[in-house]
Amino acid sequence: MAGPQRWTRPELMELLDIRGGLSRQELYDRADAVRRERMGDAVPLRGIVEFSNICANDCLYCGIRATNANIPRYRLDDAVILDLARGMEGQGQTTIVLQSGEAPSRDGDAALGRLVSRLKAETRLAVTLSVGNRPREVYAHWRDCGMDRYLLRFETSDPALFARLHPDCTLSQRLRCLGDLLDLGVQTGGGFMTGLPGETLSTGADNILLCRDLDLDMIGLGPYIPHPDTPMGQSQNVHVLDPERHFVALAATRLVNPDAHIPATTAFDALFPGTGRNLALTRGANVFMPSATPVARRPEYQLYPGKPCLDETGEACARCVLGRLAALGRQVDQGPGHSRKPGRAVSGEGAVGRGNILD
Repeated sequence: MAGPQRWTRPELMELLDIRGGLSRQELYDRADAVRRERMGDAVPLRGIVEFSNICANDCLYCGIRATNANIPRYRLDDAVILDLARGMEGQGQTTIVLQSGEAPSRDGDAALGRLVSRLKAETRLAVTLSVGNRPREVYAHWRDCGMDRYLLRFETSDPALFARLHPDCTLSQRLRCLGDLLDLGVQTGGGFMTGLPGETLSTGADNILLCRDLDLDMIGLGPYIPHPDTPMGQSQNVHVLDPERHFVALAATRLVNPDAHIPATTAFDALFPGTGRNLALTRGANVFMPSATPVARRPEYQLYPGKPCLDETGEACARCVLGRLAALGRQVDQGPGHSRKPGRAVSGEGAVGRGNILD
């Protein structure tokens, strides 16, 4: 098989189809070996706070889509978020991930910048934002406020499939945002869903190759699980027929992107309760993201059904994560978990652009 930097589209399609020289277990073992060699055995813990479920978009599969009237909308106060962040520091977590629906506004974007500044001044945490598409100048402002990283999944590399599922955005717009973030020197995460209706092996290969071409610092991927209160709620899922398919995509992503941080996303536990994220950590993933969202709000931030840990406090979730890592013989990464990419700057250390590959 080709080396990690030389994968072609046909070779990757063959790998995803498991009709080449590797069995699935051999693929998982190889991905885990690459993960160990390039990322080490220490697992960065990135505590996620889903601080708002207000969203202006109407994606056809997402439980917090704008027209879903079955959930109450909320936004956490800054004081609550700061208190949650301080608690993370005592739980081995070195990053706070602030995630919300996409609801851009001048006042809201400015307020989020002020919150980032306070988090950087009052805690030792790295700050990741994940709040959707924004203009370049907004990303630049958040970077100047201290934002270390930004997560914006492109979801699929197929423009037609993207358009079918995301009526409020185009793939080219999403890629332009990723290009702006990369050019601004922000540590940038992207990624995709696996098992979308209409997805082909070539789509899967192109998803992974797009991550490589973007040279992402972080890659988030997880199973497509549509929420029942959406137009796609009854659509066929590939995991019904072949749940291991998602792990195959994860392992292949590690082989093609050996230096990227790849989280064991929560959706794997939705498919494999209690074991999904453990399996992901042995098949190419290297990051764990405990939930710190207040328990009262977790049921209101269900992007998909079957989301685990809805009744666990942040402290209980953190203890559970430590137990899971210990069972795998893995330890917690004590550092900030910044990018492993050569030459990457971080907030406050002279961040510079990397060139916009989309120009």
